[in-house]
Amino acid sequence: MDQYEIFNLGDITLQQGRTLPNAFLAYKTYGELNESKDNVVIYHTAFGDQHVNNEWLIGDGMALDPQKYFIIVPNLIGNGLSSSPSNTPAPFDKANFPQVTIYDNVQLQYRLVTEKFGIQKIALVVGWSMGGLQAFQWGTSYPDMVDRIASFCGNAKTWPQTYVVLDGMKAALMASIGSDPAKINQLSSEDMRAVGRVYAGWGLSQTFYKEELYREMGFEELEDFMIGVWENSFMNMDPHNVLAMLWTGQHADISANAAFDGAFDEALKSIKAITCIMPGSTDLFCTAESNEYESKLVPKAEYLPIKSVWGHFAGRGINSTDNACINENLKRLLKQVGCL
Repeated sequence: MDQYEIFNLGDITLQQGRTLPNAFLAYKTYGELNESKDNVVIYHTAFGDQHVNNEWLIGDGMALDPQKYFIIVPNLIGNGLSSSPSNTPAPFDKANFPQVTIYDNVQLQYRLVTEKFGIQKIALVVGWSMGGLQAFQWGTSYPDMVDRIASFCGNAKTWPQTYVVLDGMKAALMASIGSDPAKINQLSSEDMRAVGRVYAGWGLSQTFYKEELYREMGFEELEDFMIGVWENSFMNMDPHNVLAMLWTGQHADISANAAFDGAFDEALKSIKAITCIMPGSTDLFCTAESNEYESKLVPKAEYLPIKSVWGHFAGRGINSTDNACINENLKRLLKQVGCL
């Protein structure tokens, strides 16, 4: 399951104007493309995730059933598998890696599905967190190509409060080098420890911690959970990749392109796909309130909160009740044709 393929993109000009030479997307597919090439699902990866982190929602009998669908999981630029600061040769490595937007990611994914597979119709674009944001971007960038959108615990742009959370994570990382930009290339995975601690209070709800639900994950003490989940997971990430993805996340907005020139509401109204928006009811990071606003502007949207105390991680594939809710909503969405 950890094997994947590479789609070479050549030298690409990014939205910010810089060139990324010899760019590539790492991706994995599940199932077979049918003769009419219309059984396609694009399942985006979230911040810090790779394709293996999406596999909890793929399987026989699941909504994303590889016996029915051809599922493509493209890895986010900057995640360590696709072009990233950690795998790009000098002089574009580490701190010199160019800034990449969500819009850039979707443009490159479009090249993958059209040039590699000859696909012109997509049954579903779906994702969690920043993966959900990419799904929204597909709906605005290619409205006639996408039949359905599903976003769980993911907004259509980075709202100000989420920007501040991401900025706090960046500040914790930069503090390890005295916030000196000239020392960024000195950052190591050990410096990611504090970043995990910062995010710990945002990834899960107050009730999760109050009710000590980390015990369900095999941790008897809160400190063991903080180390075993938050510190360890972030210390497994390359700090330069994290900085790149933080920039992508902080500047994410489906309307931040020439087509809409920042007109966010108009971008949402332009979506033609049947859309299922599933916020976590206690999500402190990508809030349900923001998703509710967005859902009222997408013409064919259904707003279905995941009633969960697992906060943002209601969409992470950890809690079986939340997983079942997402899976059933996706099954229902995939059966729908035309207007709601």
